[in-house]
Amino acid sequence: MAASELYTKYARVWIPDPEEVWKSAELLKDYKPGDKVLQLRLEEGKDLEYSLDPKTKELPPLRNPDILVGENDLTALSYLHEPAVLHNLKVRFIDSKLIYTYCGIVLVAINPYEQLPIYGEDIINAYSGQNMGDMDPHIFAVAEEAYKQMARDERNQSIIVSGESGAGKTVSAKYAMRYFATVSGSASEANVEEKVLASNPIMESIGNAKTTRNDNSSRFGKYIEIGFDKRYRIIGANMRTYLLEKSRVVFQAEEERNYHIFYQLCASAVLPEFKTLRLGNANYFHYTKQGGSPVIDGVDDAKEMVNTRQACTLLGISDSYQMGIFRILAGILHLGNVEFASRDSDSCTVPPKHEPLTIFCDLMGVEYEEMAHWLCHRKLATATETYIKPISKLHAINARDALAKHIYANLFNWIVDHVNKALHAAVKQHSFIGVLDIYGFETFEINSFEQFCINYANEKLQQQFNMHVFKLEQEEYMKEQIPWTLIDFYDNQPCINLIEAKMGVLDLLDEECKMPKGSDDSWAQKLYNTHLNKCALFEKPRMSNKAFIIKHFADKVEYQCEGFLEKNKDTVYEEQIRVLKSSKFKLLPELFQDEEKVLSPTSAAPSGRVPLTRMPVKPAKARPGQASKEHKKTVGHQFRNSLHLLMETLNATTPHYVRCIKPNDFKFPFTFDEKRAVQQLRACGVLETIRISAAGFPSRWTYQEFFSRYRVLMKQRDVLGDRKQTCKNVLEKLIQDKDKYQFGKTKIFFRAGQVAYLEKIRADKLRAACIRIQKTIRGWLMRKKYMRMRKAAITIQRHVRGYQARCYAKFLRRTRAAITIQKFQRMYVVRKRYRCMRDATIALQALLRGYMVRNKYQMMLREHKSVVIQKHVRGWLARRRYGRTLRAIVYLQCCYRRMMAKRELKKLKIEARSVERYKKLHIGLENKIMQLQRKIDEQNKEYKSLLEKMTALEVTYTTETEKLRGDVERLRLSEEEARSATSRVLSLQEEIAKLRTELHHTQAEKKSIEERADKYKHETEQLVSELKEQNSLLKTEKEELNRRIHDQAKEITESMEKKLVEETKQLELDLNDERLRYQNLLNEFSRLEERYDDLKDEMNLMVSIPKPGHKRTDSTHSSNESEYTFSSEITEAEDLPLRMEQEPSEKKAALDMSLFLKLQKRVSELEQEKQSLQDELDRKEEQALRAKAKEEERPPIRGAELEYESLKRQELESENKKLKNELNELQKALTETRAPEVTAPGAPAYRVLLDQLTSVSEELEVRKEEVLILRSQLVSQKEAIQPKHTMTDATILLEDVQKMKDKGEIAQAYIGLKETNRQSPQDYHMLNEDGELWLAYEGLKQANRLLESQLQSQRKSHENELESLRGEIQSLKEENNRQQQLLAQNLQLPPEARIEASLQHEITRLTNENLDLMEQLEKQDKTVRKLKKQLKVFAKKIGELEVGQMENISPGQIIDEPIRPVNIPRKEKDFQGMLEYKKEDEQKLVKNLILELKPRGVAVNLIPGLPAYILFMCVRHADYLNDDQKVRSLLTSTINGIKKVLKKRGDDFETVSFWLSNTCRFLHCLKQYSGEEGFMKHNTPRQNEHCLTNFDLAEYRQVLSDLAIQIYQQLVRVLENILQPMIVSGMLEHETIQGVSGVKPTGLRKRTSSIADEGTYTLDSIIRQLNSFHSVMCQHGMDPELIKQVVKQMFYIIGAVTLNNLLLRKDMCSWSKGMQIRYNVSQLEEWLRDKNLMNSGAKETLEPLIQAAQLLQVKKKTDEDAEAICSMCNALTTAQIVKVLNLYTPVNEFEERVLVSFIRTIQVRLRDRKDSPQLLMDAKHIFPVTFPFNPSSLALETIQIPASLGLGFISRV
Repeated sequence: MAASELYTKYARVWIPDPEEVWKSAELLKDYKPGDKVLQLRLEEGKDLEYSLDPKTKELPPLRNPDILVGENDLTALSYLHEPAVLHNLKVRFIDSKLIYTYCGIVLVAINPYEQLPIYGEDIINAYSGQNMGDMDPHIFAVAEEAYKQMARDERNQSIIVSGESGAGKTVSAKYAMRYFATVSGSASEANVEEKVLASNPIMESIGNAKTTRNDNSSRFGKYIEIGFDKRYRIIGANMRTYLLEKSRVVFQAEEERNYHIFYQLCASAVLPEFKTLRLGNANYFHYTKQGGSPVIDGVDDAKEMVNTRQACTLLGISDSYQMGIFRILAGILHLGNVEFASRDSDSCTVPPKHEPLTIFCDLMGVEYEEMAHWLCHRKLATATETYIKPISKLHAINARDALAKHIYANLFNWIVDHVNKALHAAVKQHSFIGVLDIYGFETFEINSFEQFCINYANEKLQQQFNMHVFKLEQEEYMKEQIPWTLIDFYDNQPCINLIEAKMGVLDLLDEECKMPKGSDDSWAQKLYNTHLNKCALFEKPRMSNKAFIIKHFADKVEYQCEGFLEKNKDTVYEEQIRVLKSSKFKLLPELFQDEEKVLSPTSAAPSGRVPLTRMPVKPAKARPGQASKEHKKTVGHQFRNSLHLLMETLNATTPHYVRCIKPNDFKFPFTFDEKRAVQQLRACGVLETIRISAAGFPSRWTYQEFFSRYRVLMKQRDVLGDRKQTCKNVLEKLIQDKDKYQFGKTKIFFRAGQVAYLEKIRADKLRAACIRIQKTIRGWLMRKKYMRMRKAAITIQRHVRGYQARCYAKFLRRTRAAITIQKFQRMYVVRKRYRCMRDATIALQALLRGYMVRNKYQMMLREHKSVVIQKHVRGWLARRRYGRTLRAIVYLQCCYRRMMAKRELKKLKIEARSVERYKKLHIGLENKIMQLQRKIDEQNKEYKSLLEKMTALEVTYTTETEKLRGDVERLRLSEEEARSATSRVLSLQEEIAKLRTELHHTQAEKKSIEERADKYKHETEQLVSELKEQNSLLKTEKEELNRRIHDQAKEITESMEKKLVEETKQLELDLNDERLRYQNLLNEFSRLEERYDDLKDEMNLMVSIPKPGHKRTDSTHSSNESEYTFSSEITEAEDLPLRMEQEPSEKKAALDMSLFLKLQKRVSELEQEKQSLQDELDRKEEQALRAKAKEEERPPIRGAELEYESLKRQELESENKKLKNELNELQKALTETRAPEVTAPGAPAYRVLLDQLTSVSEELEVRKEEVLILRSQLVSQKEAIQPKHTMTDATILLEDVQKMKDKGEIAQAYIGLKETNRQSPQDYHMLNEDGELWLAYEGLKQANRLLESQLQSQRKSHENELESLRGEIQSLKEENNRQQQLLAQNLQLPPEARIEASLQHEITRLTNENLDLMEQLEKQDKTVRKLKKQLKVFAKKIGELEVGQMENISPGQIIDEPIRPVNIPRKEKDFQGMLEYKKEDEQKLVKNLILELKPRGVAVNLIPGLPAYILFMCVRHADYLNDDQKVRSLLTSTINGIKKVLKKRGDDFETVSFWLSNTCRFLHCLKQYSGEEGFMKHNTPRQNEHCLTNFDLAEYRQVLSDLAIQIYQQLVRVLENILQPMIVSGMLEHETIQGVSGVKPTGLRKRTSSIADEGTYTLDSIIRQLNSFHSVMCQHGMDPELIKQVVKQMFYIIGAVTLNNLLLRKDMCSWSKGMQIRYNVSQLEEWLRDKNLMNSGAKETLEPLIQAAQLLQVKKKTDEDAEAICSMCNALTTAQIVKVLNLYTPVNEFEERVLVSFIRTIQVRLRDRKDSPQLLMDAKHIFPVTFPFNPSSLALETIQIPASLGLGFISRV
């Protein structure tokens, strides 16, 4: 593909810019060939037309894709050019705060001008052993690569650190040396690495100064060779220096300083030892005040002086020599203050008794007059005469300055020589690593001789660098079998020839210096004549005849000729030197005696060592006649020779390059000046490296990486089984031009820009796929959103309509209610108004009606009277008129009636004639008859009712009449009474009058009293109101106070609770810290102990071989016996011989052990202090409860027990006497009757007699028990017949009970007491005399109880058998489920893992079957023993019968018969859980049980902790014998044996785990059977019988605890060594979820591939290893709590190592990697759940890693995201959070980078968080271990010793 085709729309390019050097722009339209202008848009949005060069038609450089920006290696960029390099460095430096970047083989280091936490020992440990490409760029990675190549290739190495002043060269070199010192260590105890590092402060003080560009600028070049031995440990060092800037001693520019040492002296002038130097302020001396800046901000010169003196002392420079150095330096300062007075133009003089010169002469020990004379004169020697010529004032000042410079230069060389002597290797050097700290290319406004030499050295170094880069490229192409084409690169050999060849600049300069009247002008003319117009690299400035220009590889530099000759000559008057050589001060002549031996005035000679791979670099030996000539060599000549030697050294080593860049001239932290950076990049050769790489095939991919990255560009049919062929086929389709790529053996090589093209195609395809996915997802999301919105709208409508309906109903209800309220309101108003009107109307009506009625009454009265009158008048008139009318009416009626009668008569006559009329008349009559009948009935009824009423009225009338008569009678009586009362009324009226007067008087008094009462009441009410107010105020105050008191109490309570919690936490932390310190001391002590043993072994080897036949005893036995002590009953006299036998060499160990025991006691006190009070309280409570329970359970005690005890004691005493007598008789008979050989212990007769004696003793024991039982029954029967109601004293009984040591005896006594104490029935006296009936009755009861107990036991056995069967069924089900799970897991595993898992499963199954068979075997053994016991019982019975038959035989007959062996059966012993061994078998016991024991067989075939049980049972027997020497010896041998095993096989996990488990079990046994109440809570009664009785082994328990701690720490180290190689590969690099992580293009520094190849560790590897660890620990019977602590430590190591690598690897900080990490962590958590270890605290140790993974995946944009991150990442430190955000790198274009502003926001929010500034976690941290007490339920007497252990010499007791 043509390059022009990439210039399409939206492509981004770089265009030149005068301010920013390069600016980014975007194409607005496609470029077509022939276009003269590009349409661009800058990043700030401004459009621009970019004109192309009409001649070259060169297009602007393309910008790399964003995914490649910020790469660790610049060669990984697809477009390799200056703007890409500059932008990548800027992004890493400004945005990510990363100061290191690879550029091929070069490490580019940018000075941050800020202290960064990336140089600690944890960082060194993280880079140690890592490949250079696997970690982020760092100076430590370069140092590790050099160290690794030195060890691997057996070739010396060099690290070349270059850069201009202030770029950080010295610091980089210092950190490289610190890395070597830390990683390698020293081969001896001389602390050579500390001396190497201590040389830095000395060289900085005498060779560094403040400049305008750097506060600590190195003003000399140095090459430090760090020597290593064959084991690659530092043994020494050597330093060579180059071109010290002597002119700085006498002159400093503005804002600059002289060398630091002068200011340190002035700052320390007040010290007593410096009083003789007569120093003062730095502004007083001419040589220190010229720059006007005597103080550096943040630097304390007095403190630096202390560091310098300490470094001198460490390097062996004595105090006298140090004071001599300071005298010379002070003399130089005083010499600078010497002034001259002019006599004339050609002569001058020193003022008489000039104080500075006097001080100078006193300090230097020279004569004042002589020095004053030669400062103003010089000697001229000719062939015949010698002249003394005065010099002018100017020449005198120059001579003074030259002398000061010469003295300082010689002092500098002397100090370098002494430093080299101090660092000189005492043994032969095998190889070395050189660190070259040399000045970079310099160009200033005025460049002189120093800049010329510096640039000349950089030309040589650049040539060597170009050749090395070219060579590496060629080797890479040849290794991959790529056709090699010559790459044209810049060769600066012409420039070097111009400077150093014959008739070059240096030759002409030396020639001019030899001329009598040579000058700078004449030298310039010679340069013009020789090189101008003849050499293209030499030019003459237009405006100057005293300067010249040389075109260096970096830039053109104009040099001013003025001062070149003087600086090259470096002239010092010999007379002044002669005066100094005659000094009485011893050190001063030493500075000038070695001038002939020194190679150059400013370089120290090599130490004469012979490196491994190059010829020795030594100065040529001077001939005797050439001493003066050697002394007069010019500075240029000497510098050229030393530079040639340096180049020879570098060419004989493998170089590593560090280029230091100064980002700005103002020393601002993390500020990037593009112009200065580009200038330095051009000068240091980085761009040249880029150009060489870009000329070939800069981008390189392995086939697997290419396939993984560009798999998306392939179709399914393109993917073949062969990855290489697949990549070839795809590339031929994607890139048509075959010259753009080449196929190597393992890699694909691409030309520049091709990877960007492939990335563009990949991004386009991914973008199209993303668009399709987005289209589908967005459609689905929109549909889902629409359905959700529709559903929501319907829901909203439903709710709104319901709400509206409810509102309408509410409105109606309110309206109706309002109407009702209005109705009643209006009704009320109207009614009220009506009533008011009605009342008014009624009142008016009443008045009106009264008025009207009264008027009417008057009128009626008048009318009545009128009516009366009218009545009479009208009556008379009416009567008159009535009479007349009546008569007229009657007359008229008669007339009318007559007429009507006539008419009616006519009608009747007519009707009578018709029939119908009769019918009508008949009907009418019937109706009338019925009506009349009804009326009659009604009238009858009314009559009856009226009759009833009348009768009732009559009755009432009569009653009322009688009542009225009675009332009348009463009235009569009352009348009489009234008459009598009237008289009384009169008297009463008189009394009433009196009373009225009294009443008036009383009322007056009452009124006054009421007034007073009202007044008092008012006052009282006022007082009450005031009191109420005061009371209310007091109540409020009280409530307020109560509230305050409550709040204060609450606050105090909360604060106290918080303080209590905090103090508790602090105490726990202090305890853990103390425990951790103690365990660290133990670790250090074990290390010193091992070292002591190693040294002792080495001393033994160095001592002469012992004579043949003399066997040297091991002294470790006695020494180890002296190490450990315990509280026993040994007296000082008994212990004295043991102490006298100790060797003198072992006293030190004893002293160390005493200190060790003190520390143990201190820690034990701290651990026990917390629980002492609680344990004491618990103990007392338990004792009280136990005593109470005993009192409740104790039956009434009779006197039978005492009698029983006395009987038992008598029986035992008699039996004991009998046995002793018989034993003595037998022994006497044997000694008298038999020969010695017969009576020997091994003889058959002796064995037979011993067997018989044993059987007799056993038989006697059986008889004794039977007799005791019978006697106890007799006593109980006696007590039953004659009960005794008196109780014995409790104290006596308690003493007697305590004398019963056997539990069977106590139980028998208790049964007897129960029998005696049982109450007899009431009719007891009715029984017969012997009490047979009562005994029979009791026997029946006992028989019934026995039968009942047997029935209960059978029922229990049946239930147990049923439960066992159920358990077997459940176990079979679990086994079936487990088999199914294993089968499912095996089917999911790959074939290799499946085979391994099946083998592991088969081993486990066979182990379980083996254990089951062993259990069956033990059961069979028990059955056999039971049968043997029965046989013995039968044999005894038979023997008793035989004895009965033999009683008649006389003793003499028995004696005369020959003795024959008789098989006498033994009774089965009741073992006491002890093991007996002989003292001489102790070493054999330790050897078989500890030293030669194989843990694998013991763990699989025997019970866990068997060696610990065996050892404790041996200790028990020694304790039983009260043999303290045996106890001491056994425990000491055990501890030493365990240490030897761990020292021999300490890297085997199974061995360490096995002995950790057994040591803990041994420790628990010593606690469990110690007899202390706190450890006996969980013991069975039988176990309590096995407690130690004679010795307190508390101190040995502490020693064993310390040993367990040491074993635990060793176990953790073994775990760490096994897990360390797996963690990074399995947790970070391996893709557990395939296809999530993308592979990014890499540069020259190839990283470890994340593709799982063969041998690559995966997460499954880690989990399998964890399973292995866990199964081994479980098989060894390790305590569960201890397993939890081990698992917690393992998970901490996994989390810490993973997080540390994540923080140091930029390529791992991506979203997809966060997903991988979280998945891996979830798998580890699943493993914890499967093993029931979630409560072990292991998950919490992974919390920082989990939060880091979450941090990679969360959103990182807004303030809310920042707040969420701050609250989420509480387990990460601020430095770690910021580091992860800075390192976050998108793997694909669709991810976004973290903005710098967001990181600043995070930093601001986390500003108040108080956490450690340390970046990395301490992966070596070991949590303090504890060993919780875990008693064993295993009975010691049941333990069987297998024959496989080879312990046949031990017998069970």
